[in-house]
Amino acid sequence: MQYQVVLKKMITELDEEVQYYLDTENNFLNLNQLLDKELEISFEGYQCLCCGKEKKIFRQGFCYECFYESAQVGDWIMKPELSTAHKGIEDRDLAYEKKVQLQPHVVYLALSSNVKVGVTRKTQVPTRWIDQGASKAIEIVEVPNRYLAGITEVALKDYVSDKTSWQKMLKNEIVDADLIEEREKLKTFIPEEAKNYFLENNGKITEITYPVLTFPKKIKSFNLEKSHVYSGKLKGIKGQYLIFEDGTVFNVRNSEGYKVFITIK
Repeated sequence: MQYQVVLKKMITELDEEVQYYLDTENNFLNLNQLLDKELEISFEGYQCLCCGKEKKIFRQGFCYECFYESAQVGDWIMKPELSTAHKGIEDRDLAYEKKVQLQPHVVYLALSSNVKVGVTRKTQVPTRWIDQGASKAIEIVEVPNRYLAGITEVALKDYVSDKTSWQKMLKNEIVDADLIEEREKLKTFIPEEAKNYFLENNGKITEITYPVLTFPKKIKSFNLEKSHVYSGKLKGIKGQYLIFEDGTVFNVRNSEGYKVFITIK
């Protein structure tokens, strides 16, 4: 069976084990059902997720022009502290920026390889945690806009990492940490503007289990542009990665906008 796909980040659903879906041309493919099956992924070209044209992907599924023009990939996306919609100041498209920035955001701690701090829109909980391959996560503050979340993250980065070791995450090499205890340690360092939004009585830890049959001991990445075809037995899915029997891993999100054929053998 073969599917033609313009890759987008996998759709996820929190369950006893995370359910993963790939958006194909006419349907959704449940990837959990493909565990222990041989898959072939072959590169066929590009399609920008913004303009829809068959142009080489520059970053994040966008062609060069769209990446530097679209409001969907402004600097404030990666650096929330640069958000300005709360002041009525436009970056690229104020209407879009107000829609995204002026809604509840969460600053959280997640345990993927190490303890890390991060930011997401409230509506993206727990999707953001799943995309990062977190095994556990807890909310620290819930603020009314992206700017407040951004400056809180920046302040807390001096005391806890904001990065995940993706290799350790995929090998399931996770430090042992008490997220409630870690959260309490950080309370003092929350900026004054966000202190009132600290979730004082929050002891809820979300635990996440991934559909992985075997974790790799050594990891090698598969890049569609360098090697146009890969074939292997699917052994797991974690974060936004497909994990294969020979230790090859494929980052679906990093390949957004790539046109591929996926063949189930």
